[in-house]
Amino acid sequence: MPTYPPGSAERKAIDEALVEMKKQMPFEVPCVINGKEIKTGNKLKQLTPDSVNTAPLCEYHAATPELVTEAIEGAVKVQKAWAATSWYDRATIFLKAAALVSGKYRNQLIAATMLGQGKNVWQADIDAIAELADFFKFSVKLVDDGYKNQPLITPDDAVNRIEYRPLEGFVLAVSPFNFTAIGGNLVTVPSILGGVCVWKPSPMATYANYLTHKILLEAGVPGSVIQFVPGDAPQIVDQCLSHRDFAALHFTGSTDVLRSLWTKIGSQMTTYRSYPRIIGETGGKNFHLIHKSADIKATVIHCIRSGFEYCGQKCSALSRLYIPRSLYEAGWLDEFVKQTKEIKVGPVTDHVNFTGPVINEASFDRILKLINQAKEEGGKILAGGSGDKSQGYFVEPTIILTEDPHSLTMKKEVFGPVVTAYVYEDDKWAETCDLIDNTTDYALTGSVFSNDRAALAEASELLRNAAGSLGSGTNDKSGTWAHFSRFVSARTIKENFGADPTDFRHPSNLA
Repeated sequence: MPTYPPGSAERKAIDEALVEMKKQMPFEVPCVINGKEIKTGNKLKQLTPDSVNTAPLCEYHAATPELVTEAIEGAVKVQKAWAATSWYDRATIFLKAAALVSGKYRNQLIAATMLGQGKNVWQADIDAIAELADFFKFSVKLVDDGYKNQPLITPDDAVNRIEYRPLEGFVLAVSPFNFTAIGGNLVTVPSILGGVCVWKPSPMATYANYLTHKILLEAGVPGSVIQFVPGDAPQIVDQCLSHRDFAALHFTGSTDVLRSLWTKIGSQMTTYRSYPRIIGETGGKNFHLIHKSADIKATVIHCIRSGFEYCGQKCSALSRLYIPRSLYEAGWLDEFVKQTKEIKVGPVTDHVNFTGPVINEASFDRILKLINQAKEEGGKILAGGSGDKSQGYFVEPTIILTEDPHSLTMKKEVFGPVVTAYVYEDDKWAETCDLIDNTTDYALTGSVFSNDRAALAEASELLRNAAGSLGSGTNDKSGTWAHFSRFVSARTIKENFGADPTDFRHPSNLA
């Protein structure tokens, strides 16, 4: 990855792309049904969260119920032909898509992600280029390896094999705002296997997702295989979930929304042709557990990056922090506060800003409300604690010190630049691990920092169920064959070529 230092060619190229994109705003984004761009006239806006008083990044046409029906029917109709396409041809399409992401569309995708989703150039490159291109490439590798998973033993007079068929019907992909790459991955996983998708993008990531869809079409994905239907989420999702050919939900978003959709799917089981799969990634409450042997300087840097890069708008962002008494007295928290106060916050087009905006006004208001509630509970604000939404949705990187390990911001997902710290006694290492494991319903990510190997081993065992996606969705491990396997319906085939039997009776039946 390029590092975009001052005066570099890559920084100059991005600045030029940003200037050019701003000149053309707002872009007009259509629905794309069966490969054709359709404008409904009902236009909604995707704002730039760091400059809300300027033109929106794009105006997108909301899909009508009739278009959603057309998208579903078009996808289902083309499925058999797409599934029959050779694996070599499907694989080549996604490898070409990776090349387009990292080549032709590189600066355009980065600029769209920066302006539309409020990411600085480093975060945007990680997401929209490195991760998206890797998703496309690794998908080819993982599926190729997965198809080779065949029975290990076959008899001499027969051949056994497994055919990995795509799911019958369509997959509904509902993608989030915070990662351009996730949208690309949600539609790639089922479609590279020969399945078909209806893609409902986030309103706050519409333009970057539209460019991703454009790349997939240019790479050779048939127009009906991935249908692009921006618009009203409840209406589109409800219509898709009520359709007989609904085969799977591929979702990334909030825990409450996934639970609601799961309940709805369960209540409609008699509607469906088969048993729909549910594959979801939801919220998180990332913990950092610092051991008394850990290095102060290194762990402070890790915590700042984890907690405040991209304004904490990742389900993997540091949210709850556990500090041993000895390091606290040695000044660990003082150093964390000092460096946090040095963070520059502002528009992503100014590269000195480490932290940009939160995604929209609703998020801004919710985060400030949680900070105020933490103060009312007795939490001590050591840094930040306020925000300004007059020009963009900027929330100061905030550190809260609590004496209650079960306080509001130690349990509730914030999805913003807020880290709550708790000081534990050095000799309570095992008890603190147990506390971490039993504080929230979330168990997505966590980190343990120690230079004591025995302490690391103990924490790894005690925190076995505290992280690893467990409890934060369906734990299907994106980037593994396990994830892809959820979108296939395996068929076992046995071909006999031994001698035909001459009597229906077995030897055991003879007198």
